[in-house]
Amino acid sequence: MSDTAIESRSGTKPPAKRGTDWFGEAKGIAWLILIVLGFHSFIAKPFYIPSESMLPGLQVGDRLVVSKFAYGWSFVSPTIPSPTAIFRSLVLRQPVDSWSVPVPFAKGRLLGSLPTRGDVVIVTPPGTRNDYIKRVIGLPGDRLEVRGGAVLINGRPIRRSAPRDRLVPVDVNTPCSPMEYPGARERLPSGEEVCRLPIVRETLPNGRSYDTVDLEPNSIGDNYRPIVIPADHLFLMGDNRDRSADSRFPLAQLGLGGAVPYENVGGRAEFVTFSLDGTAGWNPLTWPGSFRGGRSGASLHPDETR
Repeated sequence: MSDTAIESRSGTKPPAKRGTDWFGEAKGIAWLILIVLGFHSFIAKPFYIPSESMLPGLQVGDRLVVSKFAYGWSFVSPTIPSPTAIFRSLVLRQPVDSWSVPVPFAKGRLLGSLPTRGDVVIVTPPGTRNDYIKRVIGLPGDRLEVRGGAVLINGRPIRRSAPRDRLVPVDVNTPCSPMEYPGARERLPSGEEVCRLPIVRETLPNGRSYDTVDLEPNSIGDNYRPIVIPADHLFLMGDNRDRSADSRFPLAQLGLGGAVPYENVGGRAEFVTFSLDGTAGWNPLTWPGSFRGGRSGASLHPDETR
């Protein structure tokens, strides 16, 4: 039957086919991108642990959630992707500091507050675009020093437990290198390989406690001259004390260059979402076996031991 016949019987024309509304599609994608970037900038973002500076609590391959709003917002909070940096990294395979566009420095924080002593935070060292993860040890006005590996705050040493061993399973992401951990790697009767780490539990003046790794009695970071932490600055340290570049070391040695302005803190680490042992490849069949058991949901807040 012809279209003319259909029109004469019904009195109406059949609906014409509509083309794809490309403008509407693009607008929807743009809104989605803005919502995701806004969430990353102001609410929370994922974070990947790339080093062993926060052992034993954090391992290479851990994925975390970092809350952006915990201390208010500063110039390091916004997440603005850089297409050039992404192209250089993914296509040209060139090293880049960050996939984000840097925001000019601005002093202070919007609705800002200081972190609590013992918090695990994400920090961008002054003059760089790299994110570090460290623990807040010293607050503004504190007189802080490190003497023989012991941290002293206002003349009093942080309470430290006697060392005890912890066995950390060896995998691709935690290889327990003989160069970094001489004599620590061993094989159990079951055949499992582990890294035997000496653990010292520290308790801060506010009663918050956490585990640290103390590998060497006289490492380069075991002594730090006394300083008074300036206003709106924080002294940050890694829990793996002899394998962490933090406030004890200058920027030239990839440290934080002393106490860090609190504007440079990007957020507080909350919990581990999941953890990978480094065995996953391009084949999806390898993904399930690469998950570390027992790490999902682990809180990154220190224990309260008042």
